[in-house]
Amino acid sequence: ERMEKQDEENQIDFAHIARELKNVDPSLRKELEEIAAKVQKNLSERKKQQVVNPIDVQGDATTGEIDYNKLIDDFGTSPLDEKLLARFEKATGRKPHHWLRRGLFYSHREFDQILTLYEQKKPFYLYTGRGPSSASLHMGHLVPFMFTQYLQEVFNVPLVIQLTDDEKFFWKNKSLSEYHKLAAENAKDIIAVGFDITKTFIFTDLDYMKYLYPNVCKIQKFVTGNQISGIFGFGLEAHCGKFSYPAIQAAPSFSNCFPHIFGEKVNVPCLIPCAIDQDPYFRMTRDVAPRLGYLKPALIHSKFFPALQGSGTKMSSSNPNSAIFLTDTAKQIKTKVNRFAFSGGKETVEEHRRLGGDPDKDVPYQYLTYFLDNDAKLKQIYEDYKSGKLLSGEIKKILIDTITPLVQRHQKMREAVSDEVLNGFMALRKIRF
Repeated sequence: ERMEKQDEENQIDFAHIARELKNVDPSLRKELEEIAAKVQKNLSERKKQQVVNPIDVQGDATTGEIDYNKLIDDFGTSPLDEKLLARFEKATGRKPHHWLRRGLFYSHREFDQILTLYEQKKPFYLYTGRGPSSASLHMGHLVPFMFTQYLQEVFNVPLVIQLTDDEKFFWKNKSLSEYHKLAAENAKDIIAVGFDITKTFIFTDLDYMKYLYPNVCKIQKFVTGNQISGIFGFGLEAHCGKFSYPAIQAAPSFSNCFPHIFGEKVNVPCLIPCAIDQDPYFRMTRDVAPRLGYLKPALIHSKFFPALQGSGTKMSSSNPNSAIFLTDTAKQIKTKVNRFAFSGGKETVEEHRRLGGDPDKDVPYQYLTYFLDNDAKLKQIYEDYKSGKLLSGEIKKILIDTITPLVQRHQKMREAVSDEVLNGFMALRKIRF
């Protein structure tokens, strides 16, 4: 136990341990050496394992890849399989979104029960959110909101969107007022996705806390510091804001946080579309819900949108070349894709023609799986690139021609979101329900 603690603090010195063991009684030395070797091996293996939680995402130590099937096993979620998608199509009369068909949203918790509610014409609502860390969103940020807008349109249900200005203050370095201002800017980008104002309520934690706080208190009373530490990976050295925040993200899962929409009803089910790294928040929420007499929220999880540089790298507002931002010009998009997008192609044209490229490693192809909705065309691109018929420069051009109009359309929609429109989405009002 002491060795493991020292390892976490980067203090362990196995060479020193080996020297110390030479002074141990020979009758115990062999057993202790075997224990030390076992601990060393276990710690080495642990460091190679992927880490996925709301605070930290690290892929395999060798490849940088995330094993999404392992996350299903580790988190105890269920795959979004063909049977469930077929049921979705039958219930809604709509072809599943291409992100569902392609496994980009791939995991769930009780989404089947949401379909049962829809089939029975019973009410439920959607809940998603955003931590406002920068003024401009990138295309990866757009994905969960585009998918949530699709779900709102298909199910015709209310939606609440939480902007966690307090969370970013706890984890980042700007002032609280700066994160509050960023939340308003991010809200305009979110509105530009196309949400229905008659069914959508957007709020910041700082502005709306008095409505959340009764449930926040109840949740906090049922979750220990040890549980928070185990879920999110930080220890007692963290300030108390980090320990208290998870209850704030959990609270909107319960319908009585929104009396202007649901009154005092605590039995309106909730569906949360989110990236898989957010699941720990809601595992905690689902654990607490029955003890409070509330319903467990259902979830539908997405995979991670890749950075331009590929696996093992991260999109960051501090590195503008790591992502396509929604403020980028057509020229900037073209430059970023051509210069920085990781290619699965070969070193030379001749080699590529002969051996073909690797579309599964190629970032332009991965982006096309998100933004090119034509299944037949995407399949042809995959086959042509893999065979060597399609060159890296050509697949990059296809991507540029696909995403540039999308970004420009978003920019036009964003310009139309005035302060008056923003205030309309954030006003306390009766939502169609």
